[in-house]
This record gives sequence, C-alpha cells and structure tokens, in this order.
Amino acid sequence: CGQGGAFLGMNRITPEGRFPEIAHQLREFKIHALVVIGGFEAYRTVLALTMERPKFMEFCIPMAVIPSTISNNIPGTEYSIGADTSLNEITKICDLIRDSARGYKKRVFIIETMGGHCGYLPTMAAMAGGADSAYIYEEKFNIHDIQRDCYNMIAKMNGGIDRGLVLRSEGANKNYTSNFLERLYEEESNGLFTCRTNILGHVQQGGRPTPFDRCLATEMGIACAQFVREQMKKAVQPDGTVLATTKHSSCMLGLMGPEYKLTPMEDLSHQTEFHLRIPKIQWWLQLRPLLRILSIHDSAYADNFSAVTSSLQQPVDINCTVN
Repeated sequence: CGQGGAFLGMNRITPEGRFPEIAHQLREFKIHALVVIGGFEAYRTVLALTMERPKFMEFCIPMAVIPSTISNNIPGTEYSIGADTSLNEITKICDLIRDSARGYKKRVFIIETMGGHCGYLPTMAAMAGGADSAYIYEEKFNIHDIQRDCYNMIAKMNGGIDRGLVLRSEGANKNYTSNFLERLYEEESNGLFTCRTNILGHVQQGGRPTPFDRCLATEMGIACAQFVREQMKKAVQPDGTVLATTKHSSCMLGLMGPEYKLTPMEDLSHQTEFHLRIPKIQWWLQLRPLLRILSIHDSAYADNFSAVTSSLQQPVDINCTVN
C-alpha cells in the first residue's frame, strides 16, 4: 500500500462501439462481476455498460467503480483515491518555491496545476499553501478580476511582503493562460515585482500515497468486496448463471461525509457535466469565499465568512444508499 502507480495498466479508451467484443470477452472468460478502478473514464465505461444491459446479457452482472483520480472530478463521492496524495505534492512544491523566493525581492510565482476543468487541486492547494488567489473554471473570471487581484498584490508588496503565490488550473480559461497571467501581473506592477511561471506537469501524479489515501483505498476495497458478494448472492440463478438487472447492482462507491455510499450509475448520469468531465455539484466550491478571506484582508469579504461557516454545517443530500 506504500507504492503509487497503476500496476494493472490503464488507458482512457471508453467502450462505445465495442460492446459486442466486450460481451464476447466476458462470456469467453466467464466473468461474473466487474470492479473498475479509475477516474472519469472508468465511470463512463461502467455507465455505458449498464445502459447496454438490455442488448447484452453479459453486462447483467454486478459492477462497481472505485474512484481513483487526482482530479477528484467524479460524481457520487467527495474524495477519490490519489487526490490527497497529489494535493500534498502540490503543496510541497508550493512550499519549496516559496522557500526559493526568499533569495529574491518582490517576486510572484504563477503555478499551474492539473485537473482539467475541475478546480479542486488549485483551490485546496491555495488554501493549504497560503496563495493569494486561485483561478479555476468553475468560478468565472475576466480581465477586471485579474486586474483587481493584481492591484491587491501591489498593495501587499507595498505593505512589506516580498513574495506572492498565484495558482491556476490547466482548464481555467483557454485565453487567460498562465503565461498571460505572468505578463499581465508583471506589466501592471510597473516594475514593483517580477513574475515566474511554473507548470507542475506529471510530477503531481507521483509520490508515495498519503496515509489518508492508503486508508481510503483499503476501506473502499473492503466495502466494494462486500457489495460484490451481496449482489452475487442475489444474482446467482439456479443453473449457476448470474443475472443482475436492477440499477442497484451497478454502483459508484463513494465517500460522502462520514459514510461510504453506493449510488446507482443511472442516478449519477443526471449529476454529471459530461462535456466538462465534472460533477454538477462540488462540495469544495463553498470554500472559495474562505480562500478570498484568507488571502485578502478586506472588509468587503467579511460577510462571506458567516455564509461559509453556515454552509459547512448543512447536511449532505444523499441520493441513494445500498445496504
């Protein structure tokens, strides 16, 4: 459990157009259950197989998805395996960059993270690393917002702080790139500070798993094994074949609040922005005002604090639980 990586191998190919071949392989090797570990493509694959059950009896078997992606962009779970490890790596790199900046006066670093259109990593890393701002796709921004952040950075530098840190997700905006942010910040500063861009790349996908991810993977594995065993008991026919046709036999295993929940794949399809590869509702977005409060000591954001704290106390709405 102390090693990272995918030892079974992986790819991002979804099964559309290849259902007959997949059904043949399941029948050929007498596969009676599927446990798929992966990210958004794993979710799409199992959902597609579930939707094709009326056409292929081979897909009428218990199926479960264990979410495992650094992007943390899968519906039906608040945390996916690997996201915490990646967040730790990003925070560690931000700390190292901040340490290196001590040798320079008045310098701002622009750091680009992975995650596609999901802004979980830059948001949480910005809070953990004490960043001044974090630009993500889910929270729309324009040139005026960037200028406002730049002016706040200027005020910070004039107040005696010599370093600045700005994070941006790779899918935040196709026009406001990391290089654009670097040039704009440096131009607007009128020589007050310099800027440097760091695109972290695939280093975010490495590293030893954190204790949280190790425990999460272990507990999800146990919960998934229990799910498959229970569904197999219900699906086994007198002749020894397996026939699982209910929606509760194909589920996403997720950590929702303090509990592990099994949500039918059919229910999750209505909670997903497939073209963006993100859920429609993401719990961590309610922390965005807190990030602004921590980075900018402005009374204009004081009212947001009570809104943030009250929203964190709201119960989580769970769609479905399979016992």
